[in-house]
Amino acid sequence: MSIWGRLAGAAAGLSAGAHMVGGAPIRALLGGFAGGHLFNHDNDSTPEHQVAFTIGVIALGAKMAKADGLVTQDEVIAFKEVFKVPEGEMENVSRIFNLAKQDIVGYEAYANQLASLLKDNRKLLEYVLEGLFHIALADGVFHPNEEQFLAEVARRFGFTATEFNYIKARHASSSKCDPYEVLGITPEIDNAALKSHYRRLVLDNHPDKMIARGVPPEFVSLATKKVAAINAAYEAVARERHI
Repeated sequence: MSIWGRLAGAAAGLSAGAHMVGGAPIRALLGGFAGGHLFNHDNDSTPEHQVAFTIGVIALGAKMAKADGLVTQDEVIAFKEVFKVPEGEMENVSRIFNLAKQDIVGYEAYANQLASLLKDNRKLLEYVLEGLFHIALADGVFHPNEEQFLAEVARRFGFTATEFNYIKARHASSSKCDPYEVLGITPEIDNAALKSHYRRLVLDNHPDKMIARGVPPEFVSLATKKVAAINAAYEAVARERHI
């Protein structure tokens, strides 16, 4: 069964218990399917892992879209771009999104629950933030409330303020971003270390690596955008250093 087919049962469970949206998020949304054992850490790409990941991002994305007071069509389109939702499954996804977007109450619980479920997969938590940034910036405006929301989610995921700034820099417009921040380094790094760091970043963010870590294939489109930002930042630094 595809990830979207499995999502249908979770969506139905959420509709039946909509009063729990703010309080007992992801495990309740999954309705206890898989007996509560959502993750096999020897194989993070299990369908159960993908469904938990997907529901967490749907809920957090919906609540973040509401953070500036209005869920725009651009944000909804951006969500569809990230997940590549088949038309036939949009109803199930919309059911979760629409219930979660009613207000931002309870987003902390979603963030905490997702952080707990993915505690052994920090890289996957980073991808969650990447997806949320993509949705936040879809309307061309990064509202202070959205930044505050994302910063708090990042903190609950266990990221430092510096790490959050690195992720944020990758999503800034090219005219505003600091290429060193995008790469997660300081200008003091020497050329040899810079090249090694760059190669590691590109390899670490390859789509195949993302899938191996349990990121649903529908979400891999973010990898292309992320690697493009990394490449552009490296090229800017390389030009500056004449290397």
